Amino acid sequence: MPAHDSTLQLIGMAALTLATVAWALVVTRLLRRNRRKALAWRAARALPAFPHQLQAAPPRETVELTPAEQDAFAGLVRRLGRR
Repeated sequence: MPAHDSTLQLIGMAALTLATVAWALVVTRLLRRNRRKALAWRAARALPAFPHQLQAAPPRETVELTPAEQDAFAGLVRRLGRR
């Protein structure tokens, strides 16, 4: 205990420190609770601009390439890969 500080000053400083720690804990707890609520609310609220899809996507279409087309495509990929 410092010699130049009175007991009342030390008690006041301890009370202020305790109040600061309690305030920080309460604010942190409130922010976490509000963040959880906001995330849950945001997840529950779908984007209203996009309608729900009622049907699955159509099947994918594939096209078989001839050997000449495959070679041309491979040459295009090589040429674009060099740049």
